[in-house]
Amino acid sequence: MTEPLEPRTKVSSLCELPQAIEPPRDLWPQIAARLEPRGKAAPLAAPRRTAPLRWLAAAAMVASVAVGVWIGRDLLPGRPSAAQIADTGPSSLPGAETVQAAYVTDPRYQRQRQALLQSLQAQLATMSPETRTKVMASLATIEKAKQDLEQALGKDPGNALLQELLVNTYQDEMRVLTQVHEAGESGQGT
Repeated sequence: MTEPLEPRTKVSSLCELPQAIEPPRDLWPQIAARLEPRGKAAPLAAPRRTAPLRWLAAAAMVASVAVGVWIGRDLLPGRPSAAQIADTGPSSLPGAETVQAAYVTDPRYQRQRQALLQSLQAQLATMSPETRTKVMASLATIEKAKQDLEQALGKDPGNALLQELLVNTYQDEMRVLTQVHEAGESGQGT
């Protein structure tokens, strides 16, 4: 061990500092005395209380997962419920039946779509004949696409691509209806 430096000595390198400095008195007995009362009670009580709580928490998690699986078992894609499928009768093939999916949509979407459809005739009346023809052709194409997708989903309800295409078609219809509505309100449709 090296000697401590004088208080006013200038240090130019870390090598000049002492490797260890002994404290003027032993501090451990005071530290141990302060820790002693807490140290005796904590190790004995903690394992006894936490073990049942761990088992209780594990049981609660298992029960939660079981309830979630039980509730969600009918919501899996590929397993349509009775409300989602309607039989539409015979198809073009002899002896075969076509199943068309009737997907339940959001009530807010239905209300907004219905309001836009009600104002559509008034909006179309203000448009030029060419624009009116284009809008009607777009809406007819979208409606045909919706029917085709719903029919295809009736045959393969778990097909994620068809589901995505149907949602995109709904969005396209709303986009066209909204643009027609906005154009009619601003007077751009004439």
